[in-house]
Amino acid sequence: MTNDTSTPAPTPLAGPRASGRKSALRRCLSHPSTIIGGTIVVFFVLVAVFAPLIAPFDPLASNWGNVRQPPSALHWFGTDDLGRDVLSRVIFGARASLAAGIIAVALAIALGVPLGLMAGYFGGLVDMVISRLTDALLAVPFLVLAIALAAFLGPSLQNAMIAIGVAAMPIFIRLTRGQVLSIKNEDYVTAVRGLGVRDRAIIVSHILPNVLAPIVVQGTITMAVAVLAEASLAFLGLGQMPPAPSWGSMLDIARQFLTQAPWMAVWPGVAIIAIVLGFNLLGDGLNDTLTPQQEDG
Repeated sequence: MTNDTSTPAPTPLAGPRASGRKSALRRCLSHPSTIIGGTIVVFFVLVAVFAPLIAPFDPLASNWGNVRQPPSALHWFGTDDLGRDVLSRVIFGARASLAAGIIAVALAIALGVPLGLMAGYFGGLVDMVISRLTDALLAVPFLVLAIALAAFLGPSLQNAMIAIGVAAMPIFIRLTRGQVLSIKNEDYVTAVRGLGVRDRAIIVSHILPNVLAPIVVQGTITMAVAVLAEASLAFLGLGQMPPAPSWGSMLDIARQFLTQAPWMAVWPGVAIIAIVLGFNLLGDGLNDTLTPQQEDG
């Protein structure tokens, strides 16, 4: 008797969770935007990771006999104003852009999600203080705020990532707060609260897992914005500093030679467009697959 009553109990709990994960994975793997965007992003990640093995030349090595040479069999993307191989610099420049996209957004999520959880769950004075701070930050355009913070911190890739992360933080505060407000009074949360479970445990175990999907989607889309922001900061001399390769700084140098050596601007520009497109497609695909109810509306 005891064996008969104990074995069926885990089945209804484990079954839907496992099938739900498999269903979400199948939707992700079958959605065109997720496939195309994910392929582009993975390609650039592999390029950044294996840059020393892929790059045909040292990205910092100058060759004064090869200044501003057009694309050729030896230099596929041509050379820049110092005779450096543009292809090698584009490959190594992927590291700065991906670092800005991933690390800056991770910082924004790490700062914004806990504040959004507290504002939405506790309400009252906590919500008022956090919401007013968020409104003040959102009143300043994202790029303007990132430029101001980067200028204050000083030009470097690390400071650019901090500036981008802080500038993106209000997006995740507001998103998380809105999600928490919509679910904190659901029956299952009320029931758990009625059992005397601590607020911290309720937030971590019952609320946070239910707000992760929109956070993941927003994070992926924000990575595209962060890549553009890093390129903009580097273009203005507030990001990755020369001679270290960065797509933004490469564009800054290339604008002086647009008529004599247009390839210097074309390839870093194409790389920026491609990675931004990849993150946006991946975000759109995740939005469709992780929130399938939107498709029915």
